[in-house]
Amino acid sequence: MIRVVRFFYNLLFPIVLLLLLPGFLIRMTRRGSYRHKFGQRLGIYSAGVREKIAGTNRVWVHAVSVGEVNIALKLIQSMREANPELGFVLSTTTSTGFKLAVSRKSAWLEPIYNPLDFYPVARRVVRLIRPRCLILVEAEVWPNILSEVRRLGAKAALVNARLSPRSEKRYRAARWITAPVFNQLNLLCLQEPRDIHRWKSLGLDPAKLVLTGSIKFDDSAAASRPVRDFRPVLEAIGVSEDAPVLLGGSTFEGEEVILAEVYKKLCQSHPDLFLILVPRHHERAESVSRQLEQAGLTVMRRTKPFSEGRPDVLLVDTTGELAGWYRCATVVFVGKSLCAKGGQNPAEPVTAGAPVIFGPHMQNFSTLVRAFLEEDGAIEVHDANEIRNAVGILLAKPDRCTAMVANAAKCLEIHRGATQRTLDQLESQILS
Repeated sequence: MIRVVRFFYNLLFPIVLLLLLPGFLIRMTRRGSYRHKFGQRLGIYSAGVREKIAGTNRVWVHAVSVGEVNIALKLIQSMREANPELGFVLSTTTSTGFKLAVSRKSAWLEPIYNPLDFYPVARRVVRLIRPRCLILVEAEVWPNILSEVRRLGAKAALVNARLSPRSEKRYRAARWITAPVFNQLNLLCLQEPRDIHRWKSLGLDPAKLVLTGSIKFDDSAAASRPVRDFRPVLEAIGVSEDAPVLLGGSTFEGEEVILAEVYKKLCQSHPDLFLILVPRHHERAESVSRQLEQAGLTVMRRTKPFSEGRPDVLLVDTTGELAGWYRCATVVFVGKSLCAKGGQNPAEPVTAGAPVIFGPHMQNFSTLVRAFLEEDGAIEVHDANEIRNAVGILLAKPDRCTAMVANAAKCLEIHRGATQRTLDQLESQILS
């Protein structure tokens, strides 16, 4: 059956690619980093990179963007400590994910952009790397890459498997296509108990499904990760230690302006309030900065000097610092939940000790969000007025903040130790 699926997939792939090409070119123009090492997306590598990714005993790990790359790096470090002879190729789809991966580059870890899943490209790259195994993180499963890896006799796993309601609906509608692809995997590490039934209903072999919990929500793992203390940065620009801080984390287009208006109104009752904004894509920083200035705010860019006294807002235009900034927040708004769909990780600010609010579009974290709301561990908001009211309540009631964080932390207990459980499964079923 998989041969039939791949035949039609490869027949339609060039057509779909042509249809999507204009949008991709627009993104390349707007976000110049998309052009960075573009040849790698076509399986074209420099001699130096070819030498590093080709060889024996290589584990190929694929992670889409920053969140998935962080998960991948945890696993890679653990696997390397257990098996020092292993080398790793870490592929990523986005420019921000690639930048984070490059920051951890070493003699045994080589980051690359994930190759296009066009049969000639996928086949060439797989035969170049000849991985010992393939480990996919969370969501992306590319049929050609997976099939070529299995053709070489290597095993494959999907860890921290994420199945959003939208994806589940699509997979069920096209079960005759998706089930053969997913069943090529040797192992699926699932996040929630209810996920077992959901994946079974899509036609997957139950023997391949293992409940490990979510690495992303493994607060014990997060607690062990070194995080920079940014309080001295705030104090240096005049933000006192006891000043309340509203932080918008991983925000998308439109959310920064809304938070700016909320901030201005809240300053009437909380004059020492400070705003920190961390856009999901740091390439938008210039545009966001102009919008904030047009809203009447003084803006300090994280990457630029500022000598005008205490600004109204700090715009963090860097990658990989969000976890540290969460520790400075009094209240956190989780981005991509009001003006975009999908949401960002609400567990990270909770782990940092901050209460969270988010919009109605948290589909990528639906199970955890439902638990948070049922246990009074978070507040859902639908517009600027509700954001202002929620933040105002939390600023006025520190005990409510403490209780919300404690309630949310209880919801994360099921995921404690997920990193080690996943590693144990990989070592016994994939790396052995």
